[in-house]
Amino acid sequence: MNILIIGSGGREHAIATSVVRSPLAKQVYCAPGNAGIGQIAECVPIGAMEFDKLADFAEEKNIGLTIVGMDDPLVGGIVDVFEKRGLRIFGPRKNAAIIEGSKAFSKELMKKYNIPTAAYEIFKDADEAFSYLEGANMPIVVKASGLALGKGVLICNTLPEAKSAVRSIMIDKKFGDAGNEVVIEEFLTGREVSVLCFCDGTNIKPMTSAQDHKRAGDGDTGLNTGGMGTFSPSPFYTAEIKKFCEEKVFAPTMDAMKKEGRDFVGVLFVGLILTEDGPKVLEYNARFGDPEAQVVLPRMKNDIIEVMEACIDGKLDEIELEFENNAAVCVMLASKGYPGDYEKGKEIVGLEAFNDTDDYYVFHSGTKYENGKFYTNGGRVLGVTAIGPTIKIARWGAYRATEWINFENKYMRTDIVLSAENI
Repeated sequence: MNILIIGSGGREHAIATSVVRSPLAKQVYCAPGNAGIGQIAECVPIGAMEFDKLADFAEEKNIGLTIVGMDDPLVGGIVDVFEKRGLRIFGPRKNAAIIEGSKAFSKELMKKYNIPTAAYEIFKDADEAFSYLEGANMPIVVKASGLALGKGVLICNTLPEAKSAVRSIMIDKKFGDAGNEVVIEEFLTGREVSVLCFCDGTNIKPMTSAQDHKRAGDGDTGLNTGGMGTFSPSPFYTAEIKKFCEEKVFAPTMDAMKKEGRDFVGVLFVGLILTEDGPKVLEYNARFGDPEAQVVLPRMKNDIIEVMEACIDGKLDEIELEFENNAAVCVMLASKGYPGDYEKGKEIVGLEAFNDTDDYYVFHSGTKYENGKFYTNGGRVLGVTAIGPTIKIARWGAYRATEWINFENKYMRTDIVLSAENI
């Protein structure tokens, strides 16, 4: 069948890489795509939020399955638009994607259905938030309720920092309308783990675990980013913790959404923190994580199209998810200055080194291709992923591979995995 992938980042490149391997895939398109995706699929110059144009394209090209990688179109209701036109699409409807689109909604859902999470308060008025902070314990976490490209979570160690965070989000509108509402919650300590789950509205099946590195600098310093590197699996996500999460988090979340009339079909990303009091949910996302997808999908044995089709048809219970008994590490190469100001248009050299390697991937996040050359075109530029029998070996491979690639102002964290002790 013909496949359409919607998005333009490293996550969509990872999805496309899995899709083109499927014998079910005939012609693969990506809208709008990027320079890397353009090497394995046909990129289409239609924006991810141009729903009618995308649906017209799907009809014109006889698309058998559309896969939505990005959060904005899901929260905006692209699945509803496609379904009304009889088009087959993978992802949650608008009323279910709210689990990511509104942190306030997700926190209230967890509270109502006794899903473990941090204590919190929700504010729509900045002055009320300021007053609450006066009596709050520090450190504390201030979150923009809406979509903020993974950067709307601010950890504040002091009262002035917390007030500044509220001012930045609610008054200065650093994240636009995403800051119309804030969630202020207790600061939890522990190891963070990401688990992506396939869902069919009733059944939920977790994939292998992963761990992201959100902060820009080594030692988990600097500003929050969209993710500077990941590894999979997490050795801290033990069989005991997995069982707890399946019984107390994953299944209850699916049941909660169904009871609310918001059946969730697609990929549910569950961000966990392993505290002394047990695992708790930090956040939900309504799609594959980025860069978690870059370490999870290369390890998956299943045909990704078969799994997605089962989700759409409500037959996920007939699928047994399988993952290779190996490990993967992804190191993000970014433009110096990210997530603040950075320059674009720097020539990238060395990508040809990945053409004939089975255990290495380079997933394009922010690139463009002009006159036979690749150039930087974003803050996060490339995700370099290596596969190995152990995390240590995969890490060695990933950093070795980063040396093959060069561009002016190349920046990366040097401690991906190292922050995870006992690996």
